[in-house]
Amino acid sequence: MRVVLLHAFPLDERMWEPQLEALDEGVYVPNFYDLGGNSVDGWAEHVLERVDGDLVAVGASLGGYVALAMARAAPDRVKRLLLAGARATADPPERRAAREEMIRVVQAEGIEGWNREFAPPGPEDRTTDELVRGIQALRDRRDATDVVAGFTGPLIVVVGDQDEILPVDEARQIAESAPDARFEVVEGAGHVVSVDAPDRFNEILRALLNQAD
Repeated sequence: MRVVLLHAFPLDERMWEPQLEALDEGVYVPNFYDLGGNSVDGWAEHVLERVDGDLVAVGASLGGYVALAMARAAPDRVKRLLLAGARATADPPERRAAREEMIRVVQAEGIEGWNREFAPPGPEDRTTDELVRGIQALRDRRDATDVVAGFTGPLIVVVGDQDEILPVDEARQIAESAPDARFEVVEGAGHVVSVDAPDRFNEILRALLNQAD
């Protein structure tokens, strides 16, 4: 099975460097902004077109939403999932409104005007256009609770115990809603677990990859 690593927002594929060092060759690590468009479903289709065969989709935050969209679009190909810091639900109205305001600020003032409450670690040098497209993709993503509930392959839900965006209890509920899921809380990690605690994240990922069918 081919491993696909799907990055968080506002980061890009460089966030996965600690994982690439621990995995065999042949891992596909896309940059969503290079794929064009501004939708989770569109990016999922692009990834599926670029990689053949059965897949293990590993997604962090925004990347988790793309992983779920891949599982919705190609359930026969996505055999295993790892979701880190990703919800199963769509944005509620108040969160969509907050994202609209975020887009307005970015368009008016650029990246310097984006007063983020949350600034993830790792390389972060997005253009205004990339920021807007990423926020639009987050805002417009579909509810994926049915995807989680219907995913019969191995699924691991990972959350940092210091995640300011996805509460541990909500992440646990995602795992409990799936037929074959494990739940992992990583101590000392925030929203981007693979960056905050790469060694522990790699252990969890290897366990998924080595799990017998």
